Amino acid sequence: MPVHAYLTFNGNCREAVQFYAQVFQTEAPQIMTYGEAPQDPNYPLPEEAKNLVMHTRLLISGSPVMFSDAFPGMPYSAGTNFSLAVISDNHDELKGYFDKLKEGGTVRMELQETFWSKAYGSLVDKFGIEWQFNCGDGQNAK
Repeated sequence: MPVHAYLTFNGNCREAVQFYAQVFQTEAPQIMTYGEAPQDPNYPLPEEAKNLVMHTRLLISGSPVMFSDAFPGMPYSAGTNFSLAVISDNHDELKGYFDKLKEGGTVRMELQETFWSKAYGSLVDKFGIEWQFNCGDGQNAK
């Protein structure tokens, strides 16, 4: 199972991913915005988030690279705007990795079912590395 790079931008993800698609001569990216995602009435989506990129990806020289914009109000620091994504169909394997990496770290989102995955979670490990875990490839998100 490969580990994927996940790059986060500060409101200019669409511009960046279109640039990278041109540079690496890939197919045009399919972009999902925060506004296109199912909404939770208990947590209204801020207007400034609606057109920001929630998720997209490119295949660059055979390697999948994923991209998104930071959600408004979330910390963003150029140079540390990346995470590693572990993607697998094996839920038990993902849970094992998640549980071990969260020891001494900070859980951002517990491993749980989402609209795009049977299990998704994110954390920062005790060494400051951000990890995302996704059960399945997320292709059914749209």
